[in-house]
Amino acid sequence: MKMRLLPVLFVVLALASCKQPATEPPKAEAPVAPAPTAKPVEAKPKPELPDLRLATIDGTEYDLAAHRGKWVVVNFWATWCSPCLKEMPELSALDAMREHIEVLGLAYEEIEPASMREFLKEHPVVYPIAVVDVYNPPADFATPRGLPMTYLIAPDGKVAKQFLGPVTAKDIESAIAAAGGPKIG
Repeated sequence: MKMRLLPVLFVVLALASCKQPATEPPKAEAPVAPAPTAKPVEAKPKPELPDLRLATIDGTEYDLAAHRGKWVVVNFWATWCSPCLKEMPELSALDAMREHIEVLGLAYEEIEPASMREFLKEHPVVYPIAVVDVYNPPADFATPRGLPMTYLIAPDGKVAKQFLGPVTAKDIESAIAAAGGPKIG
């Protein structure tokens, strides 16, 4: 008989725990000051034709506007970023093999130009490299949310596509074809 009461006791306990709360009005609590919040930063709209002028580590001046008429790959990267290092040889080959495509590497890290030149002896590329100030990145491009971050600039100077994460030559050539550029087959 005791064994039969056990399931009944279980059901009674379960139902008792499911009682609806009393309908008393909630007690007034002392007001709490709202936590301070950061003021929203107003994002400035990026220009239709981004401007980019900077010195490369080989001492020359790079002006994006001077490269109109070609597709330009602007690649934000860093020496400590393994996906960045993995894509560098392919971007270098793309720059070397395609006359209508140029690549520019923007090293987004705190590194001295001499140290970057030493690094590039171990990881050579054919395209120009510039070191970008992480506290003052190029204003006409969004601050990288991650690396690598790559922009494809169309021959008219407008941003055709933005990539977050590693890209391949095929990704870039597909984006060029989708934007009406030459198809490589």
